[in-house]
Amino acid sequence: MVNFKTLTSGIAATAVGLCMVASAALAQTTIRVQSVIPSSADEIVMLQVFADDVAALTDNEVIIEILPAGAVVGVQETLDAVDAGLIEGGFAWTHYWSGKHPAAMLFGSPVAGAGVGIDNIAFMSWFLNAGGKELYDQLWDEMGVNVKGFMLQPVGPEALGWFKEPIETMADFRKYRFRTPPGIPGQTYKDIGVASVAMGGGDILPALEKGTIDAAEWCCPKPDSVFGFQKVLKHYYLQGLHQVVVNADLYINGDVYNALTPMQQKAIQVASEASLMKSMAYRIRENGLALDKLINEDGVILHDTPADYFTEYMAAAKKALETNAAENEFFAEVWNSQKDFARTAVPFWAGAQTSNANLGRAYAAELAAE
Repeated sequence: MVNFKTLTSGIAATAVGLCMVASAALAQTTIRVQSVIPSSADEIVMLQVFADDVAALTDNEVIIEILPAGAVVGVQETLDAVDAGLIEGGFAWTHYWSGKHPAAMLFGSPVAGAGVGIDNIAFMSWFLNAGGKELYDQLWDEMGVNVKGFMLQPVGPEALGWFKEPIETMADFRKYRFRTPPGIPGQTYKDIGVASVAMGGGDILPALEKGTIDAAEWCCPKPDSVFGFQKVLKHYYLQGLHQVVVNADLYINGDVYNALTPMQQKAIQVASEASLMKSMAYRIRENGLALDKLINEDGVILHDTPADYFTEYMAAAKKALETNAAENEFFAEVWNSQKDFARTAVPFWAGAQTSNANLGRAYAAELAAE
């Protein structure tokens, strides 16, 4: 005889289970994040680690799907597409959007360390502990975009770049058409007489091969070598001022972010802050390995940057910062915040790091002499 009580209980339990499965499926949120760089770029490796952390922290309720540059919209339309909801997320450097607001540069690439000696680690101190994050959140309102931003990947200082011949002075530098980042860092090169050409990362190597540009900067040894610049140019200069601090960020459409649960939002925040440290740690090792290969296997010649570059670029950067602060109230507010932070933090941090820098240079000299 059929036990209807047992049968109905079983059916009910199965129904509940199916409903739970269906609910779990419905609760899953996929955030498509279009990058401004190709999938082969080193930054995408770190972005995937962040995406994996978000999935793990949310028990796969929030999935970040990484799309390559141009998958849905053009590179320059990335932030507008996130704002409009055409894509749920974007990945870029916030100074790319300096055309929308000049203060974007102070978060994505504060030229010459904001003119006050802030390096990538000190910048994280300002961002996390001295009001920087609150100003960063305000930036999107100042731009008028429906976006929630997360800083993910700090780096710096970036290399001056790649040249076909050695440069000994700024006069040598000015002979070349030079790829630079957009916004104030690139404009500052123009201000000191360098033929600056802004273009996306994926366009640099083809432009070098075609002769559209003669020299270029992108980032650091590992990302540069992934892009293959060593195939075309052999003279490499590590010390640059244009991007002493650089931060690659995630942008999520505001409506998409607000629809997440508080726990899911917290998971993204925690994963983003973990990404700051993970990215720094990843870059130090990978850049060291890459530089060693560039020099010892790929025939790249490493040079020190000409001394007159530092004085000329620093003076032009300071003028650009002062001009923008005079013309834009929010720019001035952010820059003043960075300067207030630097008054006490930079003398301590720079002084404390001097022994590390001297020790490291001495060891590097020993290795070079072997």
